[in-house]
Amino acid sequence: MRLGKRLDAPEYCGLEVFDIVHRARSRAHDRLHGGKRVLDAVMQLADQQTLLLFGTLGTPTNTAIHKYVNAKQIPHILLNTGATKWGDPKNFPWTIGWNLSYQAEGRIYANYLLETKPDAKIAVLYQNDDYGKDYLKGLKDGLGDKAAKMIVAEVTYEVTDTTIDSQIVTLQGSGADTLVDITTPKFAAQAIRKSVDIGWKPLHILNNVSSSVGAVLTPAGLDKSVGLITTVYYKDPADPQWKNDPAMKEYLAWIRQYYPDGNPIDIFNLVGYLQAQLLVQVLKQSGDNLTRENVMRQAANIKDAQLPLMLPGIKLNTSPDDYFLIEQAQLGRFDGKEWKLLGKVLGR
Repeated sequence: MRLGKRLDAPEYCGLEVFDIVHRARSRAHDRLHGGKRVLDAVMQLADQQTLLLFGTLGTPTNTAIHKYVNAKQIPHILLNTGATKWGDPKNFPWTIGWNLSYQAEGRIYANYLLETKPDAKIAVLYQNDDYGKDYLKGLKDGLGDKAAKMIVAEVTYEVTDTTIDSQIVTLQGSGADTLVDITTPKFAAQAIRKSVDIGWKPLHILNNVSSSVGAVLTPAGLDKSVGLITTVYYKDPADPQWKNDPAMKEYLAWIRQYYPDGNPIDIFNLVGYLQAQLLVQVLKQSGDNLTRENVMRQAANIKDAQLPLMLPGIKLNTSPDDYFLIEQAQLGRFDGKEWKLLGKVLGR
């Protein structure tokens, strides 16, 4: 299915614009400085008979346009962010996220620690914004009344920081034997490297946002990444266990043909591919009635969708009262080459 024509629009601060479906991809610089520019760009698109926005990247970027697109009743779907606020159909009925929610992921880590390491001394490193605080809330909610005793240190960083080396040294000094690492890819790679370089060997739990073998673990050092724990819900193209997987072969053939300049192991490319597959389903469900209202109705009625590049057993669902699309994941431990899946699919 082809939707419109790609237009180059550098003035839209990293937005790639389509004349039927406008997908916004915001670069890191835009997430730091471009909230108003992104809103201005979306306001212009709203005047161009935009059908929907999908795959917009980042919590700050999406927060900048959240109220506006809902007021304008523009479908704002499959957001590349797991902030819990994207699952609020009562107050924001035109927005649906993509990721497993950060709070749900935090609760999964809490349950894992309660079951496997109930005496853990936990240090938490997190980004000082809604993204980091969402994860932290989920972790604390999952630990319940044991959170105050088990969490011995909390340290934040800013997205404008150049390094988090000092934060890692501070957390090591807390005496913690477990690190819950709520960082974006650049800082996650730094945290992995620095922990090993200073001789600190905690149980290292890494949020899914930064679990890419190609984009994070390889730059950090695969040998230094051994033992990391994360949640997994889609297949990583850099992970050798999926080398002969038919769906992965199809994806890699597709990217070679249609996006030869793209990095095939960049996890964001794979996520975009998955989102496009789900968007096709939503549009097929919409039939010939391609109105904003009907597209949003279909996006809010996804039933047991199974995409071949999601982990086996992961099903995608929404309903008018439940906008959390991905509510299942599996824990994985990195062995130096790939994420070895642990246990069963968790969630509902």
